[in-house]
Amino acid sequence: MPTVMNVVGARPQFVKAGPVSKALAGADVIEILVDTGQHYDELMSNSIMVDVGLRTPDFDLGIGSGSHGKQTGLMLEAIESLILKTKPDAVLTYGDTNSTIAAALAATKLHILTAHVEAGLRSFNRAMPEELNRVATDHISDLLYAPTQVAMDHLANEGLADRSVLTGDVMVDALLSIDLDSVALPNWADGDFYVATIHRPSNTDDPIRLQAILESLASVHLPTYLLAHPRLRDRLNPHMKDGQGSLHIGPPLPYGQMLAALRQSKGLITDSGGLQKEAFVLGIPCTTIREETEWPETLEGSWNILAGSRLGELADLVSRTPSGKASKPFGNGEAATKIVAGLLPRLQP
Repeated sequence: MPTVMNVVGARPQFVKAGPVSKALAGADVIEILVDTGQHYDELMSNSIMVDVGLRTPDFDLGIGSGSHGKQTGLMLEAIESLILKTKPDAVLTYGDTNSTIAAALAATKLHILTAHVEAGLRSFNRAMPEELNRVATDHISDLLYAPTQVAMDHLANEGLADRSVLTGDVMVDALLSIDLDSVALPNWADGDFYVATIHRPSNTDDPIRLQAILESLASVHLPTYLLAHPRLRDRLNPHMKDGQGSLHIGPPLPYGQMLAALRQSKGLITDSGGLQKEAFVLGIPCTTIREETEWPETLEGSWNILAGSRLGELADLVSRTPSGKASKPFGNGEAATKIVAGLLPRLQP
């Protein structure tokens, strides 16, 4: 039987790998599931695996946080050793994190078939580490699984059309697999409210910028629940912990509960890539605290708008009404099946 190494390490990757892991099992492929440990917070890792049906990893590398160079280097060394030990027929990488580029580099340098799930995304902002990771991973990988036609067009423009496949988005597979009606809402999800997440270095590392974002969230006309990832919690000023204006700050939620709260909300305020898309699929307006998005499909009908330089207008921006019904550019929940079906012929001896 063929063997595939599935490499994850951050919240979005656990979500994306869940449906693919199930599809691999259904195709009688031996899976080696590897967690690099990039996200080591319980709510960012273990509980998400439970929500999306991802089994306990075969290997937990426990890399943890660190500078980009240190973290990527440690991952590269560890994944290379693991590939040499387990000898997989292929390596699957996901998204745009340091785990992604480390796995792709390790596999391609050892001449192992390498497939990139969620290929072709582009923000065209080279100041974002994620943009550098995704571009480099696409150009060294053997198979590129694109979630949308826009992503396919980006890959074609870069001369990568011959290794690209349009599959739809595995995050839609994961979302549709959860019965949100059976998920208990957090105790604050009552009445009208907004959900917010902020974690990108461009928004959290500069104290002045972060303060401006927090003040703009406090000015919103409905209670706004900022679910603070560990990166943000470490940077909050003591006087901005909670309860200023409309702003309420709390811990992140497990994946299923986050989706249930998002579906119940009046809107999302975020700088996350994945949450922009999840809000769009759920038909919830999103206001993105960035100047660009790798998911331009979500901008349709103002279901998502970019408010990076318009913090002073945030209270008005979030209360807008999108026009028309959101379309379905991300597929219908069959991406994982298409990914595995496309991979199998390449694994035959």
